[in-house]
Amino acid sequence: MTGHALVARILALAWSAAFLAVQYSPAGTRLHAASNPETMPAYVGSRVCSGCHRQIYSSYRQTDMGRSMTEPATTLLEKIPSPITVFDPNSKRDFQVSVHDGQLFQAEIGKDSDGKEVFRDSHKIDWIIGSGANGFGAIFRREHYLFEAPLSFYSKTNSWALSPGYEFANYGFSRPILPGCIACHSGQPQAVPGGNGLFREPPFEELAVGCENCHGPGEAHVSEMTISERGSRGSRTIVNPGKLPLWSADNICMSCHQTGDARVLQPGKNHRDFLPGAPLDRTLAILMVPPTRENPLRSDLLEHYFSMTLSKCYRHSAGRLGCVTCHDPHLQPSSTDAPTFFRRKCISCHTEKSCAVPLEVRNKKTPPDDCAGCHMPKRDIKTISHSALTNHRIVRDSGEPFPEVPASTQTPGLIHLSAVPGQKNSVAPVVLLEAYEQIVASRPEYRQRYWDLARQLEKSRGENVTVLRALADWATQQKTSQANEQAIEYLKAAVKNGDTDPTDYEGLATLMMARGAAEDAVLVLQRGLQVMPYDAIFYRLLGKVYRSLKKNAEATQILRRGAEIFPQDPEIRELLRESEASSAAGAAPSTR
Repeated sequence: MTGHALVARILALAWSAAFLAVQYSPAGTRLHAASNPETMPAYVGSRVCSGCHRQIYSSYRQTDMGRSMTEPATTLLEKIPSPITVFDPNSKRDFQVSVHDGQLFQAEIGKDSDGKEVFRDSHKIDWIIGSGANGFGAIFRREHYLFEAPLSFYSKTNSWALSPGYEFANYGFSRPILPGCIACHSGQPQAVPGGNGLFREPPFEELAVGCENCHGPGEAHVSEMTISERGSRGSRTIVNPGKLPLWSADNICMSCHQTGDARVLQPGKNHRDFLPGAPLDRTLAILMVPPTRENPLRSDLLEHYFSMTLSKCYRHSAGRLGCVTCHDPHLQPSSTDAPTFFRRKCISCHTEKSCAVPLEVRNKKTPPDDCAGCHMPKRDIKTISHSALTNHRIVRDSGEPFPEVPASTQTPGLIHLSAVPGQKNSVAPVVLLEAYEQIVASRPEYRQRYWDLARQLEKSRGENVTVLRALADWATQQKTSQANEQAIEYLKAAVKNGDTDPTDYEGLATLMMARGAAEDAVLVLQRGLQVMPYDAIFYRLLGKVYRSLKKNAEATQILRRGAEIFPQDPEIRELLRESEASSAAGAAPSTR
């Protein structure tokens, strides 16, 4: 082994050892390593790539992906409006943004009917998420846990407003950053699977989406190029998406730009297991409720790949149209240059005579002769205010009917968007069950499929948490005492087998309390707090259970801790007030 190769291998082994050494969290939760740490390729970071690819690196750093996540820099803080206060009429709370000593803060403030401040919950912002093209959000940390902040900045209006989703419910500072989301908004996040916001140290090995997100881990490539300098003849140790079959290159883009109605990890996989060049479906299955002409997509936000496949351009291209046909990930044209940039892409397949609108008419529009402006029109996004989206279903005109979706991609009741072409279109039953689970909240018509499949799997996969959760859902819907007992047993087994969904702990504890087993409910909620120490549900319920057991001291202790973490939670505050009053009454001397 050469000296360079030996050094590279030592570095790789050191990286692996460091990765495996991090095992502790304050809550006593083990920080699990990657799925296969012994065989996991090593990442080197985009700065290492820039040593040989400086021009590409510099250009990419100016794109939205290259600026997907940053720390709150002084240059940013000088540009954004602060201090500001945003009043939310739904929660009747004030939300504030301020800058102190070069650091960014957000706060939530509650007031009583007289305008007197009841609570103020303030946190320093640690990371900015988003490039600022449409805006950006904010992330802060509590020990090893990361959470979203309630306000986001919207570039179009140059103002702060509630973060996406907060218009439906006030999550305050308790909305955890989950692996499936952060995997697409940052370079190399270290989210713990099933950790409900828990991250290893450091939380991010690379902040922004970087070179290796699309090209794969770079350690072997760096070693190869350092030793042999064979770069001019190509390399087999790094993935070049431009040289992959278009479908395989599209898989890289799909991993973040294709939502579907359900995104389900394959058994034993996590989001960092996907490697560019490999079929995405080996790591992540993407499934969708079949749209029809009568019921087209409810929303095509982050449905870029599927929308593209519905277009006549894609269907008639004989496999020559994909994401990278039009997009160069290393280069993002300015809004001024974009119409001409993308028009050139269209003309590479079409001709000037392809357009039925006379050139004279097209040139009178603003911007002139803009193919995408007519055939891929932008429109406002309802789920993310103050933003616009380009429709990737390339249409001849705005009235073009929604096409019929090919049946070849369908699995029971769903479209398997990540299916590998040319292979038997099958989805593992447990994966399909989890897809149904993700869908039933918005599509209740899928609940019977969900239950039926779970009952089919009960004998063969009865230890699986997803199966047990589905069986518990079926049992509770029967609304009988016998079925409730079944639900308790299913949920107890799910918790025993590693369930980390807080609603399952809540459901189990509630069922136990209903049958008079309050002490058992206490044990379930205590275990939930060990696994998820920053979930308000457990503090509320545990306070209630302790009070039902006449354990006011324990109730007061847990509720005080809950009120400290979640001062915005009115139920916790009221329970604490009642518990303290009961304790005071019990401690008062007798006047007889």
